[in-house]
Amino acid sequence: MTSLADVSITLLIIFIIAAPMMTPGIDVNLPRSDASLPHDEEGITVSIKDNQEIYIDNDKVNIADFEVSIKKVLEGKPPGVIVYLRADEKVDYGYVIDIVGRMRNAGIKELGLVAEIPRE
Repeated sequence: MTSLADVSITLLIIFIIAAPMMTPGIDVNLPRSDASLPHDEEGITVSIKDNQEIYIDNDKVNIADFEVSIKKVLEGKPPGVIVYLRADEKVDYGYVIDIVGRMRNAGIKELGLVAEIPRE
């Protein structure tokens, strides 16, 4: 017969493995997060200032020309390059979502959100 301790340990292991899969979505805390990843030098950075000015790396881009400009930048990069989105915390969420949609329309598959690591 199996002891109660063996059954308890087996159930505990099953719950430890299954619990992360039950959590819906991704835990994010923008614009500050402990989970912010280091910036990859091979990637492209898209920045949105608080006055809704858009920059691709260090070049200012008009919203109407954004998709064309990002496609031109992507041509010079290897396939699967990560695009990092940096948006000021005062920028409207809907505006950021509009930019993300334009990025997807331009063919960007890998998108990373950059967050500030809180100081301790």
